[in-house]
Amino acid sequence: MEDCLFCKIIDGTIPSKKVYEDDLCLAFNDQKPLAPTHILVVPKKHLASAVEITDDDAMLIGHIFGVISLLTQIFGVSDGFRVVTNCGAKAGQTVQHLHFHVLAGKELGSFN
Repeated sequence: MEDCLFCKIIDGTIPSKKVYEDDLCLAFNDQKPLAPTHILVVPKKHLASAVEITDDDAMLIGHIFGVISLLTQIFGVSDGFRVVTNCGAKAGQTVQHLHFHVLAGKELGSFN
């Protein structure tokens, strides 16, 4: 998608602070972190949100969660972290490219 911010980060048009990359996904530090560790994990395949995930994407999504597990170990936060994906403007999604926020490094609390 030519107007997609994350597609531009993936193709290198826009710089990012990469922490991981492979053939299927890219992970980078969030520019406006909400926790001491705030990493975005983005599939290289453009999907607007989780609503577009199909059975054909099962391997990709499984791979991404494996990468998330690896990153939490590398960053020393595997004892407590949160993974969030927002779907649509009503949920706070501001970039229309599926992405997973990995938040850790502080007490995150609960949704009461």
